[in-house]
Amino acid sequence: MNKLLETTQKFPQTELWNDSCSCKELSYAMENGGCGATTNPVIVYNVLKNELADWEGTINEIIDNNPTYTEDDVAWDTIKRVGAKAAGLLLDTYHKTHGQRGRISFQTNAKYYQNKDLMVQQALDLASTVENSQVKVPASKAGIEAMEELTYLGVSVNATVSFTTSQALAVAEAVERGLKRREAEGHDTSWMHPVCTIMVGRVDDYLKNYYKGTDTLISSEGYEMAGVFVFKNAYRIYKERNYRTKLLVAAFRNLNHFEQFMGGDLILTIPYGWQRKYNQANVEVKNNMDAPINEALLNECKSLVEFNKAYEENGLAPEEFQYYGAFKATINQFLGGYDSLLQLVRKYMVK
Repeated sequence: MNKLLETTQKFPQTELWNDSCSCKELSYAMENGGCGATTNPVIVYNVLKNELADWEGTINEIIDNNPTYTEDDVAWDTIKRVGAKAAGLLLDTYHKTHGQRGRISFQTNAKYYQNKDLMVQQALDLASTVENSQVKVPASKAGIEAMEELTYLGVSVNATVSFTTSQALAVAEAVERGLKRREAEGHDTSWMHPVCTIMVGRVDDYLKNYYKGTDTLISSEGYEMAGVFVFKNAYRIYKERNYRTKLLVAAFRNLNHFEQFMGGDLILTIPYGWQRKYNQANVEVKNNMDAPINEALLNECKSLVEFNKAYEENGLAPEEFQYYGAFKATINQFLGGYDSLLQLVRKYMVK
């Protein structure tokens, strides 16, 4: 049996998402128990680039039917169309699980990460695209404020650009405040499914890069487990406090990022290429999420100041979230990916 399918069957509490809105890739994930998918401008750009023959007609149609559109308008309309197509594959699951699975995540414009109001405004628009939507908002201070408001307004959020325990806890608390405000007014929250991402592989990437030019040295195994340790610490606190937000593992880099999370009550959003690798991996499918951690490796990681900022409950204040190195690197990549999407659209608009 494929390892992903075996995992989702053996541990039904573990959700598998396709880390893309490509319908071809999502179909493969669903064959292995997948129940969700995600978009962002970088992902949509890659889908368009790899499947351009399938989408050229849509882009041209949007341009031809909307002569006053800017390239930004065309880009976001395209994002919605690509996401909506993938959402259709998940809609039956969404209905059968009363909104707890079968969702497609749309991501707000990375340019808005310091502006709560702009994020809320766009998130409400994105949420209206399909009924099984979820909206990704960056876990900056302003983004977390936006998440509370969006939750209150009935939008299921997915915190992104998130790497630290302190970000994850701030997200969970904001969502709880939003849910309680909504419930106090008699509104239903039973179909809502808030999620908080921790980009475990990007934690590893950042620490390796940060300490590369220094005299500090830990084992390669420590660097490959750093993001896992951060996630498991946040997961432990989530369970202790009974938060209604579900943690999501993202940014896969190695086998640890699959194997170590088996059995958890969590979400794995795995790129198609890594899904294929994990399906062929020589690994036993067992509950590793609740297994004792390697204290020696954890102590190695704790010798790194930048790791402790990510690991400790109070490692960062909300005002510091957007200045953490992994946040800066990722938001810059998202901004660059959006620029690439605009350049692709521009080729069709300027003929």
